[in-house]
Amino acid sequence: MRGPFGKLFEEGFISFKAKFNEIEWNIMKLIAVIFMFTGLFIHSQSISAKEDDVGIRVEMLPWEEVNKILPKYSKFTVLDLETGKRFQVQRRAGSHHADVQPLTSKETKIMKGIYGGKWSWKRRAIIVIHGNQWIAASMHGMPHGAGALKNNFPGHFCIHFYGSTTHRTNFMDLSHKLMILKAAGELDNYIGNANPYELISAFVAGIKQQDTHIVSSVSLKQKKWKKHLQSIENIHLARMAVLPVEDLKEELTLEVPVELDMVIKNAGSKKYKGYIYLARFSQADSWKIDSVRFFNEMEGKKLED
Repeated sequence: MRGPFGKLFEEGFISFKAKFNEIEWNIMKLIAVIFMFTGLFIHSQSISAKEDDVGIRVEMLPWEEVNKILPKYSKFTVLDLETGKRFQVQRRAGSHHADVQPLTSKETKIMKGIYGGKWSWKRRAIIVIHGNQWIAASMHGMPHGAGALKNNFPGHFCIHFYGSTTHRTNFMDLSHKLMILKAAGELDNYIGNANPYELISAFVAGIKQQDTHIVSSVSLKQKKWKKHLQSIENIHLARMAVLPVEDLKEELTLEVPVELDMVIKNAGSKKYKGYIYLARFSQADSWKIDSVRFFNEMEGKKLED
């Protein structure tokens, strides 16, 4: 393959072949078939958990259904996917999503620990445990509004389920959606079927949430993302040039002009005007973002104030 991505494809393919020989690849395919026929990954995932939690299936239920399962004043457990920590909460309000509060000061301390000791609007993939049901969800960690419980938590926080909306919109918040998919084991499936512009939006959302799993999932090449993500405190996709998706069916590479508004640690608000580069190995393969090139160009380029 010729062009700027030729070497990139060659390096990626050689690396891929080196990592998986033919026998290992056949074993992987066999495992995938077994999983497919046992139905472990059809809108749910089976989690390895402690003691009697082994084998519990995580369901990605629509908000309309969850709203009935978890009515106002119901109590349930929140399990943080990344840390494995759990805390107890109570739903107090919310019509388009659940407004909840930690039950006690002890639960508040656990929740704050999940966020590294500092309250944050960052979304996190969680599992809501209610009776014998494990439901994929997403939370943020910023106390706001009113609170009624004596729990050392100044207000309430929000938990979103599939189909939940924010107070100000009639559609799902993308970051919450990605976290719900992550909790349900459906993120890779979503990324694998995303068009280039959906992929870029997911990439920016992953940076915004400082989520290495999301950034890794959309990326063509891998590196240690944590260092790069920690330097970007906030990011917003201000503009993206979009072509009709049907016009891209034969393309293997794509460069998309974007404008990003960012808050850089120790540097304040900055603007980035440049390109995000995407590639795939064939028309049948999924698009991936050359994230390494993006971060190299962004960090090497003088950003506008």
